[in-house]
Amino acid sequence: METAAKKGLTGNQIKWIAILTMLIDHIAWAFVPFGTAAGQSMHVIGRITAPVMCFFIAEGYAHTRNVGKYALRLGVFALISQIPFTYFETGHLQFLSLGNKSAGFNVIYTLLLSLAAVWAWDSIQRKGLRVLAVAGLCLLAVPGDWMFIDVIFALVFWVNRDRFRDQAAWFSVFAACTVIFCCVGTAIAGGHFYSQLFQAGLFLCLPVLSRYNGERGGTPNSKWAFYIFYPAHLLVLGFLKYGF
Repeated sequence: METAAKKGLTGNQIKWIAILTMLIDHIAWAFVPFGTAAGQSMHVIGRITAPVMCFFIAEGYAHTRNVGKYALRLGVFALISQIPFTYFETGHLQFLSLGNKSAGFNVIYTLLLSLAAVWAWDSIQRKGLRVLAVAGLCLLAVPGDWMFIDVIFALVFWVNRDRFRDQAAWFSVFAACTVIFCCVGTAIAGGHFYSQLFQAGLFLCLPVLSRYNGERGGTPNSKWAFYIFYPAHLLVLGFLKYGF
């Protein structure tokens, strides 16, 4: 007799939602003027992706049989994705672009540091050393896409794991801080603070994550979907925008 499937969404289904919202966001960055209603709406939707991926870094750490292999997988795909990321951001087919158009490191690099932060928080017993390790990882994340924000989000989801109300509450605090940080930073740089209000789309991840039923879903190979899609779609969008 087959066991009835749990209500809600599996991890695999939520990851596909994150992949779709990432694609929408990157299409907007590449082709839709930032200040238009369409551009802003697409970027609002695109804010779903980063916190969802941070959530599953915490879940992945909890379920992995070998955190070293998990970290290695992230590290390898961070390297694979770097040239596509730089190409998408700057139009230069090179590993890093540090001239007028600087791309930094791709988001898988930041997710790798997020995993390391979760491991450090879970494994280091002395509170002072644990905080110091996380602070160091946040500094390393600064040149990465989403910077230290991903590290903090992953830790929030890990520390409050299996208590979604607590996860949502603490995530909301740091998401609000992120919106303020982006608005203030833009204003200091001479821009319009309200141009960063699309960052409030971060909160849209909560209705999606609230539907998580705790099941992985998909097939054993489903975990490769994001790793492969991420550099592939950056290359395709880069080609459509810049050509070779």
